[in-house]
Amino acid sequence: MLIPSPNVRTYDMQPEMSAQKVGEAVRDAINQEYDFIAVNFANGDMVGHTGNFQAAVKAVEAVDNEIFKILDFARKKDYAIIITSDHGNCEEMCDGAGHILTNHTVGDVWCFVIAKGISKLKNNCGLNNIAPTILDIMGVKKPDEMDESLIGY
Repeated sequence: MLIPSPNVRTYDMQPEMSAQKVGEAVRDAINQEYDFIAVNFANGDMVGHTGNFQAAVKAVEAVDNEIFKILDFARKKDYAIIITSDHGNCEEMCDGAGHILTNHTVGDVWCFVIAKGISKLKNNCGLNNIAPTILDIMGVKKPDEMDESLIGY
């Protein structure tokens, strides 16, 4: 399912974007017991590109609110959740000299796994470990070409 972003000139004009609609769609998909749901909350990235810090705060708050609702709903349905990103943006919007930064950041991103029976993740892994982790949680054997799962059992 694709939920369109609002039709605005720049996303700082509507930093909440479509977060509420995305959150509702995810909760509906969990309720329908989909085996796998991939979600992209684009708010932090797209609003971060504008360089508008106040709008970025609103964007992150909108996503935070929806993730909270998704996590609460997922827990009640015993649904596994992985939260990660492929890059940063709005977590660093100004350099030490006060210049506005609007590009993707290149630092490591966090990965959270909330799933029954999983209490430990391996350290020093990367995005290449996300797909194997998803397969591991789903009980699907990963292809030999893939790297290891993050799950440390």
